Amino acid sequence: MDGTPYLLDGANWAWSSSGSIPHLLLAHLGYTGLSVLVGFLIAFPVGLLIGHTGKGSFIAINAGNAGRSLPTLGLLSLLVVYMSSQGFLPVLIALVVLVIPPILTSTYAGLRTVDPNAVDAARGMGMSSTQVLFRVELPMALPVVFGGVRAAVLQVVATATVAAYVGLSGLGRLLVDGLALNDYGRMVAGAVVVAALAVVLDLLLGLVQRYVVSPGITGRGLSRARGTRSVAESGTVPEPELVTSKGSS
Repeated sequence: MDGTPYLLDGANWAWSSSGSIPHLLLAHLGYTGLSVLVGFLIAFPVGLLIGHTGKGSFIAINAGNAGRSLPTLGLLSLLVVYMSSQGFLPVLIALVVLVIPPILTSTYAGLRTVDPNAVDAARGMGMSSTQVLFRVELPMALPVVFGGVRAAVLQVVATATVAAYVGLSGLGRLLVDGLALNDYGRMVAGAVVVAALAVVLDLLLGLVQRYVVSPGITGRGLSRARGTRSVAESGTVPEPELVTSKGSS
């Protein structure tokens, strides 16, 4: 059950083969990207509205609970039977349903945890409700919102393998075809590639979050600012260490 021989076989990485790992990887990324995009366009505005107004919070809470308990494969099977289709649409709907809860709940929670004093100060400066939302609340809630997006991406990357169960491409083909052929090495290789893809995407999103979220929100650079301030207040500069050679007396 070692997937190393399959992963090290150059034929499985050849671009000329439609069933090679690069082709399956691109298809998997396509399913993931489209599902997250559609889910984000649905959940993010609703989360902003609920979090900003404080109305309809039960929607965000119940959506989060329902999303954690809803079996994606069961929903996909139901959609295929109901829609009499094995194309990408049932898969897209099932994955979007998986994406919505974490983004909706994180957006709502992020806005509700913003310091009310900052909101009151912004309103006291004459900002409109929309300006308060996009200039004060949303920038301060970005770390929590990004957390929901990262969770949604990881869930979809792991779950998009179900597309292979309805005859589509993607990394799930390694699992489904490996099971059908009793090729457990292929199955292990598919699981390894999916896990590696999830780790890489999470690291990339973490890097994006680092440069998008203000350092004042995350606390980055705070210690540096304090160190600079202490040096400026003391008026002294630390002396460099003297390096002596072995031959010096």
